[in-house]
Amino acid sequence: MKAIKLFLIALISPILFSSCTADVIVHDDYNPNTGNISLPQLMEGYDLWYVDYDLTTGSGDVPFLTRAFTISFVNGTLYANNNLAGIGYTGNGFGVRIGSYNYFTNAIRAYHNIYGTYDLDVYQISPNKIKLHSYSQNVTYYLVGYQRNTFDYNRLFNDNIRYFLQEYKAWEKVYTSRWGALNDFDNENFIQFVAGGSSNNFRSSRDLRGTPVNNLYWDFTGLYGIFNTSNPYNKILTLDYDFWGNESFTLSVINDHRIRLYHNASGTTYEFEGRGFIQYMKQSPQEVKKTAPVKELVKL
Repeated sequence: MKAIKLFLIALISPILFSSCTADVIVHDDYNPNTGNISLPQLMEGYDLWYVDYDLTTGSGDVPFLTRAFTISFVNGTLYANNNLAGIGYTGNGFGVRIGSYNYFTNAIRAYHNIYGTYDLDVYQISPNKIKLHSYSQNVTYYLVGYQRNTFDYNRLFNDNIRYFLQEYKAWEKVYTSRWGALNDFDNENFIQFVAGGSSNNFRSSRDLRGTPVNNLYWDFTGLYGIFNTSNPYNKILTLDYDFWGNESFTLSVINDHRIRLYHNASGTTYEFEGRGFIQYMKQSPQEVKKTAPVKELVKL
């Protein structure tokens, strides 16, 4: 991801897809005027399939869909945008390669590089909306098709910014403005936004700048919140320090590894850089289960 204007909002094992085509299972209320469409034409007719996680039904889980913002089917190779840092230009907007796929009658067999093989029945709801159902996992996902040149990467980024904050092991303070009143937060040099779990937990450290991430001693653990403002490029970030109260900041993103925090009470501006980027889907399965957040995606 480039500067804020552009800022907008795993491991390949290529297998050529089968040359056979199949009629799409059509939802009862969809009657396309153009007649039948083959499954490859449907799935590859859109650059990106946005996973509308809010609509997911069932008790199971297909991990690579749950953890993806978008999925793409490109000539037998499966791509996904699992991270917000770099979204819009990583893999030319497709994201990273996460596996491969084959077509079967009304279904796709996906071979994920970490999670293995999943059979997904495909149902077309409208020209650019489908549902993918896994009988083995008892779960159904709803996806919306977009072309890269019309997809709103910027909105996706902004509406899911808490996941961006979780994509680094720590954020290190690299700048403090000369203006602004002295305050307790002046002494905090590192922040971590903890990935996973149902609570928004953060940790902070007063270790000296330049301390390696793995050597940090976390002095405090608390809860954080992120709230919208009238400016779509700014958020309100609150850090709950029980012993001195809540700290409120206006959060803005400078680029995909640097953020600005304006301390609303003192008028001090801080800048933090991300340390230890977490590329989701490239860890071992055990690490992914422990660290990868379940994305509660916004509707586009």
